Amino acid sequence: MELRHLRYFVALAEQLSFTQAAEKVHVTQSTLSHQIKQLEDELSCKLFERIGKRVIMTERGEAFLEYAQRALQEVEEGVKTLRDTSGELGGEVRVGATHTFNMRILPQSLALFLERHPSVCVKVMEYSGDQVAAELQAGRLDFGITYRPEKISGLLFEPLYNEEMRLVVGKSHLFANRRFVRMAELHGQRIVLVPPSYATRALLEDCFSMANAQPIVVAEMNAIAPMLEFVNMSNAAAIVSEYAVGLDDARVIPLQSPTPVRTPGLIWLRGHLRTPAMRTLAGIIRERVSELNLRRLRGK
Repeated sequence: MELRHLRYFVALAEQLSFTQAAEKVHVTQSTLSHQIKQLEDELSCKLFERIGKRVIMTERGEAFLEYAQRALQEVEEGVKTLRDTSGELGGEVRVGATHTFNMRILPQSLALFLERHPSVCVKVMEYSGDQVAAELQAGRLDFGITYRPEKISGLLFEPLYNEEMRLVVGKSHLFANRRFVRMAELHGQRIVLVPPSYATRALLEDCFSMANAQPIVVAEMNAIAPMLEFVNMSNAAAIVSEYAVGLDDARVIPLQSPTPVRTPGLIWLRGHLRTPAMRTLAGIIRERVSELNLRRLRGK
């Protein structure tokens, strides 16, 4: 068995079409078919079923796919590491982040990183926290910056800091000029929140319960930008990270009794090889977070 057999197998498993898979790996269909047959003979089992023009993976093929993808990924990472040790950082870094960190922390960190290491290609994708975890587990990201996801099997979460969430209202809202708002005061207030599937929603529901408060949820949104715009144009409130607020007209107010607290961090695939470029970018993110927290503490 050679690496090309694994590459051809993974390509066919992903495309489920000999035509498309052959184009992806730049060989003829007959060559691809022959190589897949060689692999099946060596493994003494069928990996695919051919039904007319359709290609379907067998159960054994599906079981083998995960290991083949992992093997190819390990080889690719080894090659990247050898290239990166030559001096100037290069290669590619794939980062997944939730919206909060795409507002300030990640863009600022990325600008500094690319100023120092212009040969690196950084790809940033925005996801929910659970999606970041899923993309990491699928091998499509190198690391993420998010809040601790509920499903963390096979992942390593590195806490960066503790973050208090804030109430955000428009300038004409009842609470607009308040220095702080108690959770109990949100009882009966119109509010927009993230959907129940988000870990943040569970945290806020726990805080409401502790304060015996039942706000009126008038809308649910899975993105911060439209949530803030909605708040700015209505009499509803929202609860978000202080780092996510970017509207000049928004009023950001501390919450008390209790104060919702989240823990953002870097998230890695456990056992995943970290290239010098990955480690350097992660280090800059840590530095940027420390600077922002220091400014926040000085401003209190």
